Amino acid sequence: MCGPGVVYQDVNGNFLAGWKRRKGPSGFSASTTAEEVTEGIDGTGLTAIVTGGSSGIGTETARVLALRGVHVVMGVRNMTAGREVKEAMVKGNPTAKIDAMELDLSSMASVRKFAEDFNSSGLPLSILINNAGVMATPFMLSKDNIELQFATNHLGHFLLTNLLLEKMKKTALESGREGRIVNVSSRRHQFSYCEGIRFDNINDPTGYNGLSAYGQSKLANILHANELSRRLKENGAEVTANSVHPGAVATDLFRHQSFVSGLIGLLGKYMIKNVQQGAATTCYVALHPQVKGVSGHYFADSNKVEASPQANDSELAKKLWNFSLNMIDRCTPVS
Repeated sequence: MCGPGVVYQDVNGNFLAGWKRRKGPSGFSASTTAEEVTEGIDGTGLTAIVTGGSSGIGTETARVLALRGVHVVMGVRNMTAGREVKEAMVKGNPTAKIDAMELDLSSMASVRKFAEDFNSSGLPLSILINNAGVMATPFMLSKDNIELQFATNHLGHFLLTNLLLEKMKKTALESGREGRIVNVSSRRHQFSYCEGIRFDNINDPTGYNGLSAYGQSKLANILHANELSRRLKENGAEVTANSVHPGAVATDLFRHQSFVSGLIGLLGKYMIKNVQQGAATTCYVALHPQVKGVSGHYFADSNKVEASPQANDSELAKKLWNFSLNMIDRCTPVS
């Protein structure tokens, strides 16, 4: 038996604290990798979109899904980086089906263009992984004059999901395999602003805090998945929607927080997941048969866990849904 203070090494020589090795009801733990949670699963015939697929856990998620036979379309802001990642994946797995399409989630016009291009491609869609994000940025407005973290992490994914939903429903009906939507959230959703979502001050720099704004956007990810799940169940659609916390992972997300980056450098071996572990929960919820029919839940370490009371507030989720629709309407160009 290992206690929380005991440290072990895995086969790659990485140090693992005891808590990371404890398995939950699913049989997986914080130390489980994306390859391990999908071992033996055949994703042939499935098509997935992974936003932010050109870096961090998005790249690993795309790589592992492709390894399992899924046709992966990466939504990437930087097409040069996207092509390089695709080439590297195909080099490591010559049978991989991987494409890269341009997508800037902070721009509603870019989201609409991506969805239009994908919907006209003739490809089916079984899995949508809303993974891309920015973290703890200084106050900035997007091209649509929306606070950048809220625009990128929530609103862009909200619009993208809405624009691809009919394609997912159609694919599920024709293939007989349920569709799955996965919103990549964070434990930081518990540390939003006191009111949860600043509906009246979403674009106000007064009182802005980078980490609180990040928490707000991650809270929105869970509320979005929960309300979407409720609506899908109400409509009898064979599509599920869940949210996940990947864990603390040393990725480029921390580039705006020098203190956090330094802390990761100091404690990383003991407390921080590597990218392979960080992508595990997303891949588990996207592919594993244990999650079939499961919708409206929050996962961490490839197990169901409880989100915060605010994240489980159904009235707050409905209010955010309507608020998001109104914001998107204001971004829609007049024809």
